[in-house]
Amino acid sequence: MGRLVMKFGGTSVANIDRIRNVARHVKREVDAGHDVAVVVSAMAGNTNELVEWCREASPMHDAREYDAVVASGEQVTAGLLAIALQAVGIQARSWQGWQIPIKTSDAHASARILEIDGTELINRFKDRKEVAVIAGFQGVNPQTGRITTLGRGGSDTSAVAIAAAIHADRCDIYTDVDGVYTTDPRVVPKARRLDKIAFEDMLELASQGAKVLQVRSVELGMVHNMPVFVRSSFEKPEDIDPHGTPPGTLICSEEEIMESHVVTGIAFSKDEAQISVRQIQDKPGVAASIFGPLAEANINVDMIVQNVSEDGATTDLTFTVPASDYTRARETIASAKSKIGYARLDSATDVAKVSVIGSGMRSHAGVAAKAFAALAARNINIRAITTSEIKFSVLIDAAYTELAVRTLHTLYGLDQV
Repeated sequence: MGRLVMKFGGTSVANIDRIRNVARHVKREVDAGHDVAVVVSAMAGNTNELVEWCREASPMHDAREYDAVVASGEQVTAGLLAIALQAVGIQARSWQGWQIPIKTSDAHASARILEIDGTELINRFKDRKEVAVIAGFQGVNPQTGRITTLGRGGSDTSAVAIAAAIHADRCDIYTDVDGVYTTDPRVVPKARRLDKIAFEDMLELASQGAKVLQVRSVELGMVHNMPVFVRSSFEKPEDIDPHGTPPGTLICSEEEIMESHVVTGIAFSKDEAQISVRQIQDKPGVAASIFGPLAEANINVDMIVQNVSEDGATTDLTFTVPASDYTRARETIASAKSKIGYARLDSATDVAKVSVIGSGMRSHAGVAAKAFAALAARNINIRAITTSEIKFSVLIDAAYTELAVRTLHTLYGLDQV
């Protein structure tokens, strides 16, 4: 007997038949003697529809009211799943974020979890054997009493945070794939599912473009050392042994992995834009004059490359931002031109970032050099490079993304079983 959090995404609860399927998954774990909390997303497509309604009502809508609208999607799913569970004889109750409560900051549409009191949920496990069906993605700001939402993918974050709050043994993330792969199988058919992956590697994969898990959920798992198991919700519930280990990927601490591979996986993102600020004075404070206004505009900057001219008087500074922030970033830099003092502003949106990730890089030299040589042999030009202890990323022309990913996947032996 243990305590589990089971999280189901939008495709897993897309209609009533799939919600009934989720109920059978939950019943299997309850019948095996586990205490279960379930975290659900809105039904597939529902959140997009709610967001669009807000935009139609007013392009400059109040963020507090936006949260009140979009949080309703998860509320509907939670209620429907509780009904479906009751229909198969399972004691269940739905919970909204404010009822637990999940206390958050007041940054509407991108709130951060401050505290969760799991006492009431734990008491109901003990006293009633009641399944808690929790609306993901939402919480409440304790100062204002307003509903808040955690941003896209926030249900993953809700699930891991609740797992930590109720001292769960594991957090199972059910999705439309059966685990974490070495890269996107749609790009590389030989991509392999990983049985285990360290939190650090998963954090890098998620932040560099792999869309299996939301970055903040992995961060929370690492902070609280909460094992997260990524598995498919489309396996038949009755075919799974609740005491066995089904297909999936366990995200855990590095100590639980016998030996790390040099490279764990390849991530890529086409959601990139490149901006180059040309011929600025090479003097103290110039970088702050560029990145300060971007930070104030809440624009995240990723790769940064600086080139100094031969005379040492001027410099070019190139950086990347999410494609969705490209226009705002250009306008922000242009409006600060008098303070920055640059000669020209160049930019490109037809770029992609490819990242090679692996904890084993710490103890192996020349990992990046092999990649640069392999990409050069394929005539793939590298626009920018960034490195860290367990990752390096290259910025390339978007047209070469798939070729680069396949080349690197083979180069590091990830095709091999």
